[in-house]
Amino acid sequence: MTDIPAYFRYWGKAKKDPEQSGPAYHLLPYHCLDVAAVGFWLLEPDKELCQRLASRLSLSPEWLQQFFVFCLMLHDLGKFLRGFQGLVPHMSPKLVEPDSRCDYLVRHDALGIGLWIKVLEKQLEDLISKHELSLLRPWLEIVFGHHGQPLETSKAKKAVRSHSLEEDEIAAEAFVRAVINEWMPDLEPLEAIDKSSFKLASWQLAGVAVLADWLGSDQQHFLYSDTETSLTTYWQSVALPSAEQALASAAFLPKSIRPFNSITDQFDFITSPTPLQNYAQTVALEAEPQLFILEDVTGAGKTEAAMVLVHRLMAQGVAKGLYVGLPTMATANAMYERLSKSYQSLYGDEVLPSIVLAHGASKQSEAFQQSINLSEQLTDKQYDHDDVSASAYCNQWLADSRKKALLSDVGVGTIDQALLGVLPARHQSLRLLGLADKVLLVDEVHAFDPYMQRLLESLIQAHAAQGGCTILLSATLPFSSRQRFVQAFQLGGGWNINEHRLPVIQEKDAYPLVTQVRQGVIKEEAVETRQSVCRTVKMSRLPDENEVMEKIKTAVEQGQCVCWIRNTVKDARESYQRLTDEEWLAKDKLTLFHSRYAMIDRQAIERDVLARFGKESAQVERDGQVLIATQVVEQSLDLDFDVMITDLAPIDLIIQRAGRLQRHTRDSTGNVISGSEQRATPCLYVLSPDPELVENSQWLTQTLPGTAYVYPDIGKLWRSILQLQKRGSFTMPTDARDLIESVYGIDAVDIPEYLEHASMEAFAEQKVQRSMGEFNLLCMERGYSYKSAAHNSGWDEDIHIPTRLGAETVDVVLVKEVEGKLQPYADSGAYLWALSQIKIPKAEWKKAEKLISPEWKQRIDTLKEQVSALKWLEIWPLVAELQSVYDEKDGWNFGKEAL
Repeated sequence: MTDIPAYFRYWGKAKKDPEQSGPAYHLLPYHCLDVAAVGFWLLEPDKELCQRLASRLSLSPEWLQQFFVFCLMLHDLGKFLRGFQGLVPHMSPKLVEPDSRCDYLVRHDALGIGLWIKVLEKQLEDLISKHELSLLRPWLEIVFGHHGQPLETSKAKKAVRSHSLEEDEIAAEAFVRAVINEWMPDLEPLEAIDKSSFKLASWQLAGVAVLADWLGSDQQHFLYSDTETSLTTYWQSVALPSAEQALASAAFLPKSIRPFNSITDQFDFITSPTPLQNYAQTVALEAEPQLFILEDVTGAGKTEAAMVLVHRLMAQGVAKGLYVGLPTMATANAMYERLSKSYQSLYGDEVLPSIVLAHGASKQSEAFQQSINLSEQLTDKQYDHDDVSASAYCNQWLADSRKKALLSDVGVGTIDQALLGVLPARHQSLRLLGLADKVLLVDEVHAFDPYMQRLLESLIQAHAAQGGCTILLSATLPFSSRQRFVQAFQLGGGWNINEHRLPVIQEKDAYPLVTQVRQGVIKEEAVETRQSVCRTVKMSRLPDENEVMEKIKTAVEQGQCVCWIRNTVKDARESYQRLTDEEWLAKDKLTLFHSRYAMIDRQAIERDVLARFGKESAQVERDGQVLIATQVVEQSLDLDFDVMITDLAPIDLIIQRAGRLQRHTRDSTGNVISGSEQRATPCLYVLSPDPELVENSQWLTQTLPGTAYVYPDIGKLWRSILQLQKRGSFTMPTDARDLIESVYGIDAVDIPEYLEHASMEAFAEQKVQRSMGEFNLLCMERGYSYKSAAHNSGWDEDIHIPTRLGAETVDVVLVKEVEGKLQPYADSGAYLWALSQIKIPKAEWKKAEKLISPEWKQRIDTLKEQVSALKWLEIWPLVAELQSVYDEKDGWNFGKEAL
């Protein structure tokens, strides 16, 4: 052993199961080279990623590759310290022995930067000058932060001595010297790098470091080795070829893009493009980052128009893939099913691009589960509760589509997964890296509250900063929101708005409208809309629920199908219960649909609702049917009702709800036809107090007591019904812009004095929400450093960082007792525990769980120990006295006070 370098006595990876065949550990120097080899292939000089980063830093791609690979070789220096080495004692007599004097209270990634600053910088001054070491340190901070978050160096420096022995520091120094002598390039180019440019590039470099570490920890490609050989031999004969195989297996290879011909070639079901779709296939595009905002009525083909723009941008070489962010899991599921049938048209026939669904309940989507094939792989030992091995994270990555989606060729999911890229959440850098060469397509942007809108603005800015294109879709968007999105894109593109006097948006009246933004240019172009969606909708106000009941009765007697959208679950459930007691309505003609169902029941109800009221439904399914629903039918579901009733809501949501009224062309009995609409002129009924009679501050709550909880800006509600009542009808798309601005615009009519206080409180709350977004956001200009999260309490797991505000909820799994054993409530399909899950308001759950007896709590604890997937979830046993709280038709119903 005397001729063998001391650094070969340290392990870098240890198997979870020592009984597995082959070596029980992987030598630390080899793991360091494995990870660097992945970085070598990720940053090949002819790849877009390397060229983009090199251009931003004014470096040659060749030098950047060589230098960052050198940095990656040092990423796990903290594992040389005895505190880490002692985590898995007595693996081999060849290795260093544990020492009881060395603690392991600080993770190895933090120990690495501490070791470098506290010890190695001083020891290496004979090879690297002090000035060069100062330039090198920020780069090493990036690779030391390879577990997904930057490190707090002050704490790391203090921990080194209590975690190490002198021989550990000597071994680490020997390894670093060997790497420097063999692989470190001339450091002179570091001098010329602009600090601001480096800080912006550091986020993507950090993502490269995380990805390299994860892929470099894959035992399927990097086999464990405990036999000493020279570092150069291992690099050439093992590390580089293994890394190339790992990247090929992970499908991180460039895909050929299919040339764009026409929308009819891209979508075989389109024979005659809508005006918006025709715009998308003919508008002049430049080979540079661009922002598009598409505003058009529901049913105008916005999604297909956006996909045409995506295809053309990809064909121009501006992007290599796509991520679609939507406001809800339901909209994401619907979009996934649509895109999974057409996304391959973006790529050449010789490649198989990947598509992934990304949200917290993706495993509950049958369409997604049928389209994936996730392979299992061996896992390294998880060393400590706060020090998860990279391969454990890698396994989670491959199985957790919420993260993988941002690296797949095409990802579809909730916008939350992308918003985490601009929040201090672990692995946010990987999310930004995944988005870097993709078009970010965000649908239903009008549905975002002030908090989410502020996060989205920051995401657009960050995406533009890394050369990305963004497309935003909305049926209706206030002028002020459109202005913020445009400005965010301009700032991200590095265009100083004040100095260069860049153009600002001007168009306040045109609708439908497309806004196109690129460097120094804003183009606003009004487009026509499809004639079939141009229509006039009558409006009639209903003053109370008795009037609503009469309207439903009349419609049922005439064989029409009806939907009543209620603003709260409580109101929906009470209206449903009232209708079940009516003799004139058969029980099989009434359906309740809200958000408080176990997923398996929600999926069943959704399928039933689509069968009764969907595009293909006929008179036999629709005759006299009544649906009582909440906002779950507001978006994504292609439903068509003869009669639509809605509780008062903000004008943009009323317009959205009206889009489900006589949505498809039908004859007088409700059957789909190809000719002109034969039903009577559509009329939207709005349950609302009279806007002309505001006699006190209880104007709204006397009629809709729960609505103020959901939509607290009563002034906007008042303006909405005032405009509708004055007009008596509205025509789409002609009146859309004026309706929106009459409620949200700066020239909107003053609200009554009695409602001012509530409206001002709501306005103040909106300001608070936006400020909270600002407070939680990363300071991207500070670069990948711990201080970039200075506005908040620091970095955390993504499950603890809010991407949206609202009442806190808990995930509850329903269980039933079968032959003395607790089983999932769901009894069919894959992932039964996930299908048995339901979200409950936290305040309500705290009251409910008090009813669970100590005996049942003990059985629940035992179940959690047996089923690891339930460890962090709450459990509700559907037994005895607890069973009445949930019903497959009624959903979760704990107490009559729950909203």
